[in-house]
Amino acid sequence: MFWIICAALAGVVAVAIAAPLLRRQGEAAEPAAAYDLRIYRDQLREVERDLERGVIDAADAERLRVEIGRKVLAADRALERAGTTRRSAGGWAALALLAVLLGGAFLTYQRLGQPDRPDAPIAQRIAQAQELYDTRPSQAEAEAQAPRPARPEPDADYVALIERLREAVMKNPNDPRGLELLAEHEERLGNLVAAKDAQRRLVALRGDKASAEDLARLAGLTIEAAGGIITREAEDAVAQALARDARNPQARFMAGLLHLQNGRPDQAFPVWARLLAEGPEDAPWIAPIRGSIQDLAWFAGHPDYTPPEPAASGTPGMPSLPAMPGPDADAMAAAEEMTAEERQQMVEGMVKGLETRLATQGGTPEEWARLISSLPVIGQKDHAGDILGEARKQFAGDAAALEVIEAAAKQAGLE
Repeated sequence: MFWIICAALAGVVAVAIAAPLLRRQGEAAEPAAAYDLRIYRDQLREVERDLERGVIDAADAERLRVEIGRKVLAADRALERAGTTRRSAGGWAALALLAVLLGGAFLTYQRLGQPDRPDAPIAQRIAQAQELYDTRPSQAEAEAQAPRPARPEPDADYVALIERLREAVMKNPNDPRGLELLAEHEERLGNLVAAKDAQRRLVALRGDKASAEDLARLAGLTIEAAGGIITREAEDAVAQALARDARNPQARFMAGLLHLQNGRPDQAFPVWARLLAEGPEDAPWIAPIRGSIQDLAWFAGHPDYTPPEPAASGTPGMPSLPAMPGPDADAMAAAEEMTAEERQQMVEGMVKGLETRLATQGGTPEEWARLISSLPVIGQKDHAGDILGEARKQFAGDAAALEVIEAAAKQAGLE
């Protein structure tokens, strides 16, 4: 039915465009100049008749002949121009172009459209969404098909220390801090399945004491390991996180994403719209929501939705630094089976990796701020001052970025 309505509308528009062109072609057979020429010739004959009857004298007759003759010449020139225009056939060219456009539109729809697809009432679309939800791949299937994320080559010393961390966790599998560190660092290395397994063991170890944040992190790692697909295993983790804290924003974002993946924008929209309204603007889930919320609103039946304006984040004079991957000396100290020297090497390796990446690839103001605040932790306060100077040059002219940099410098005790 849809394609029939579109074809009818296209036909009506085509007729409206073609009618003036066809009418102009018909009128071109009798231009106005030809009619004027006949009138002027009749007037010349009338002058001769009046002269014969004595109505006018010879002088008046000559004057009228000259005046009408000028008009005849002008009409004759106009008739020649009209003949040239008629021979150009511009109207027929326009009609041919219109026919080509209509034919091209029809062929394009035949190739890309679905003219044979039946109407899909809302009940049928909901049933299709349910079928899509029911036939999701399992976690194992999704993990097997998921592409491995591209990560920069890690430092060899850092890799060796993480191997020691794995050994330490194997020796003491009931140490929650070791599992927490293992999940974090396996994720940094791009070993998402291993990170997910470590987080799952941590949640199981904590049992009823596992927080909504623990479960939301497990859900996030499960989704990443599956290549972005929210499987039943990830959905269970999201549900448990919301059971612990119904307002947990990360879990709510993933709940909305689950609806979106399974063809229910009407259920995803209210979840994401509330998250966008609540903010804060620098939360990691806000950017993807803001980038798609208007399209989502349209599909959900809210075409008049207007997203809220971005709100400024942080406190005046001291913007907060986001929680980014970076060194944490206290966390490293909790890893068992490591000497103090090994822990120091681990922290220095992470700081060195961050500094190398910023020097070679660049980074955000928040990443530079994290490096500035981390260097004094490992006893390199003077070097932090050098990095501060470099960051100021890097973001000169960007007031917002410099505000983040200066906040980190103040936090690190730099002048």
